[in-house]
Amino acid sequence: MGQRSVPLPALLPVLVLCQLRGAQAQGSCPIPERLSSAELTQPYSEMHNFPMGTEITFTCRPGYMRVPGASLTWTCGEDLKWSPMGVMCTERRCKYPGDLPNGNMDVTDLTFGSKVTFSCYEGYRLLGNKEVTCIIKGAGVDWSGAVPYCEKIPCEPPPKIANGGYEEQASYVYQSSVTYRCQEVPRGSDPFSLIGQDTIHCTADANSNGVWSGPPPECRVVKCEDPRVENGRKVSGFAGPYRYKDSVVFECDQGYYIVGERVITCEENNSWVPPKPTCERITPDVCPAPEIPNGVLVPAKPAYGTGESVQIRCNAGCSFPGGSAEMTVTCQEQSSWGVLPRCTCEPEDFGSTPVIRNGRVIVGEKPSYSVGDFIIIECYTGYTLNGEAQIQYVGKGQWAPAVPTCQLSGYIIAIICVIVVVVVLLAAFWVYKKFFSQNGKRESTPSSAEYRMYKA
Repeated sequence: MGQRSVPLPALLPVLVLCQLRGAQAQGSCPIPERLSSAELTQPYSEMHNFPMGTEITFTCRPGYMRVPGASLTWTCGEDLKWSPMGVMCTERRCKYPGDLPNGNMDVTDLTFGSKVTFSCYEGYRLLGNKEVTCIIKGAGVDWSGAVPYCEKIPCEPPPKIANGGYEEQASYVYQSSVTYRCQEVPRGSDPFSLIGQDTIHCTADANSNGVWSGPPPECRVVKCEDPRVENGRKVSGFAGPYRYKDSVVFECDQGYYIVGERVITCEENNSWVPPKPTCERITPDVCPAPEIPNGVLVPAKPAYGTGESVQIRCNAGCSFPGGSAEMTVTCQEQSSWGVLPRCTCEPEDFGSTPVIRNGRVIVGEKPSYSVGDFIIIECYTGYTLNGEAQIQYVGKGQWAPAVPTCQLSGYIIAIICVIVVVVVLLAAFWVYKKFFSQNGKRESTPSSAEYRMYKA
């Protein structure tokens, strides 16, 4: 069968309907964009066409609440725009989580989604949540966890040692310290020597775990043999027995020079450190190292051969008479250095606390001050600081900036002036009452007496 053509009059209703629908589509407001704080209610959330005059309703999302007085309804206006477009919902707020004793809280906001970070002061460690977040709980918001606790960092009891001990405590926490002592021994027995640091303290590692500052000492019997140096003698430390940390000082006999250190010490391995020196004979072609007060020799050796030179360097703050801090000398024949220069030193510059009338030093006060030391000054109540509170010692009794002064505050001066004026007025009133008022009474008395006499 052939296709039948549809008469034009039959298509008119369909064309009109399409045109109306097109016009309706052109006269719609745009689909509302997704809001972070609110969402469309049913059935508006499923609509795709919003003709002029359409009203849609929102509800606040979890974690948000309606702004007082704000409308939750939008209307599609004649301009095909939604109104009103103001803020409808705002974040809910969690309550203040509470203070953290012995720690800090990083709190920037309490609104939904905000975080609080906790940290403890030095010597404390955090027990509990390091961070909490304001989250949805039930119909409102609350913190995701409880406020933690800052615990004083504990240490395990310090280690025990053989032949010694310490005074025990109930607990050991950050900065606690213990001091070890060796056991007493019967008279006539070799005593124990404490080797190492006698005191250790509780500190913390990178993970805030309590650890002791070092290993405990040891208690051992330490004895060193009597040191003797041929062609030399002891200057101190004559009598033995020699125990741990005992020292002996040597010098050589006339005609000999010392090779090695003059001072030796009895150490834990029952030996002298450094090894005991030797005394070598002085020959005509050798110059023993000269003694240089306030200076050093470069290079430093026990002795130098004839014609060998050595540099003398003065210590810091010291110099030779000409002003130089370095000088070279040469070993001459017959073991002579010639005339040796001397390093002379400037006396150390120590400052004293400046006199501050009506004020005092609150930070940095010492019996004496070296260049670079700081102090901080404050005035007594009723006085005002004129100058800088922090000053630095620059030497030769001078401070920079200059030492401030403490002057009476303006309101104190005003009060004093008022008091003076009141005192002056009271004195004037007293003088008036004393002299002028009483004189008037005296003048009236004779007149009254005279009147009575005439009357009689």
